[in-house]
Amino acid sequence: MKRKLFIAAGSLAGVLVLLMLVSACMWPMINVVETGKTPEYPEVQPGYYSTEPERILRESAASVEALERWTLVEQDEARRQLAAERRTRLGFVDDITIRVEPVTEFVSQVNVRSASRVGKGDFGQNARNIEEFFTELDSRLGSVKFDPSADAEADDAAEGGEEGEDGGAPQDGE
Repeated sequence: MKRKLFIAAGSLAGVLVLLMLVSACMWPMINVVETGKTPEYPEVQPGYYSTEPERILRESAASVEALERWTLVEQDEARRQLAAERRTRLGFVDDITIRVEPVTEFVSQVNVRSASRVGKGDFGQNARNIEEFFTELDSRLGSVKFDPSADAEADDAAEGGEEGEDGGAPQDGE
């Protein structure tokens, strides 16, 4: 009887180790994710909103307060920045920084950084934190699909189209 229990316990431990190895391969071994700056998560990009930065900051704070297991720690209106914490079901704490930056006269960018306090890998939790925040904020503000690089390319094309045939500046009479 003891032998069967020992074999069952060993088999269970082996299966758990195997599951941990498989799950570790599914997510990168990082514990910090930042919008637009984490190559392991290219889909995690800043949000763009067509309203005043002050309103975006207020709605960001309200979004944090509305999310389950999230706590607003600090709100710095002068720097347009929030600090928040999110506790996982297992009690781990992730620190989240939210920054609102004007991009144009009519559009502001929201950048989010989520970092685990403990461990080398987060099993994808920090990326999920950012996604959860943007889902809530989008429901309040609605996001604008804005690609600053496309805007810069359009500006370059417009400038290039005004040049003369020889590639220089347009001449009088052309």
